[in-house]
Amino acid sequence: MKIACIGAGYVGGPTMAMVALKCPEIEVVVVDINEERIKAWNSDKLPIYEPGLFEVVKECRGRNLFFSTDTKKHVGEADIVFVSVNTPTKTHGIGAGRAADLTYWEGAARLIASVSTSSKIVVEKSTVPVKTAEAIGKVLKRNCQDPNVNFEILSNPEFLAEGTAMEDLKHPDRVLIGGADTESGQKAIQTLAEVYAHWIPRERILTANLWSAELAKLTANAFLAQRISSINAISALCEATGADVSQVAHAIGTDSRIGPKFLNASVGFGGSCFQKDILNLCYVCETVGLKEVAEYWLQVVSMNDYQKQRFVERVIGAMFNTVSGKKIAIYGFAFKKDTGDTRETPAIDVCKGLIRDGAKCSIYDPEVKAEQIFRDLSAPKFEWDRPNYSRSQSHMLENVQVQSDPIAAADGAHAICVLTEWDEFKKYDFGALYEKMVKPAFIFDGRNILDHAKLREIGFITYALGKPLDPFLVKGY
Repeated sequence: MKIACIGAGYVGGPTMAMVALKCPEIEVVVVDINEERIKAWNSDKLPIYEPGLFEVVKECRGRNLFFSTDTKKHVGEADIVFVSVNTPTKTHGIGAGRAADLTYWEGAARLIASVSTSSKIVVEKSTVPVKTAEAIGKVLKRNCQDPNVNFEILSNPEFLAEGTAMEDLKHPDRVLIGGADTESGQKAIQTLAEVYAHWIPRERILTANLWSAELAKLTANAFLAQRISSINAISALCEATGADVSQVAHAIGTDSRIGPKFLNASVGFGGSCFQKDILNLCYVCETVGLKEVAEYWLQVVSMNDYQKQRFVERVIGAMFNTVSGKKIAIYGFAFKKDTGDTRETPAIDVCKGLIRDGAKCSIYDPEVKAEQIFRDLSAPKFEWDRPNYSRSQSHMLENVQVQSDPIAAADGAHAICVLTEWDEFKKYDFGALYEKMVKPAFIFDGRNILDHAKLREIGFITYALGKPLDPFLVKGY
């Protein structure tokens, strides 16, 4: 059996690496038109950072795992084709700001149809709107020259969390496969299920109809994001009343009906999926006339935007209502720890908000490259998912510096903002950092990972998100 995957990104690369590891008799090829990316997958410096990924790639690469730009050859030869391309939010036209842009998906379908001389199973791996399979089926059918070639489309959404993707792939809660309620559709489901059954117990391989599988992915992300927005809404109330959001979260998380996961208040959620998928869900609801349902889910995104804005206002308000010309150290730019991914990271909006007020941001992140930070801060909203290689990667923003170490970032700074929960931040010598900073020195912990009592002892004016306010930060008017 041969498997090809179109798209060598955060989903395609790790997923195919795990399939290759667990199914040594299957040849797995990841194809992408981006030569730089493929070159990186074939090197010792992979294009994405994910704990445990490099070891798996190294073991399988050249044996039964290959990375190539020869899309036509490998897609043409494959029995199963995974499609793992971007489905960004539309930036203009009908549905702009909500609907998913399926340009890349359609391009992939046309490619599959044009090179297919044998029947294939086409697997949706990207997050797609409900009923995408229907549209893709039409494209495949009308563009394939050989009338004997049949395509079965399956929906097999990924439920990976970045930072733990390899572990999630090895021991998933479930694998979901959706297909048509026909004999050939059910046979295709079984074929894909057999691949996963190499290492996943059969009871964890769930099957559904196509539309349920497509919708389950959007719904899962909407529910997870909703939990974050819910606790973040309460964090604002905690600050206003003197309650502690960590204590509130712990108290409600011990209720077995609620559970403890995704109840950490933070500066906001990020990542490639949450916002995009909720907006997509809203658009689907609107197009079928469910306006009230769309408005309900849209509130999750609005609350996330509010939380980021609230953090910026808290920083500026604490620092005597002006950050103009002040150096602010930003610790962490990735949207979460253990990944170099910056898509929709709250750090983008926080930095932009501070820069608009004249602050000079000095940014340090252990895994995010300087070019990526400059690119993110100079890109318009929703553009991060569209690889525009003509845009200058090192577009310099005069109020932004990227530092290679945390000490340089804090040297001469008025404040430190913690925006990613990297473990290394907890181990820093904040006493030494305090000495290098302008007084009064502030720390704004947007992830609640530091020892706040100790910081106050050192002399920092400390803001811990969702916790009782330092007297210095309480407005007297």
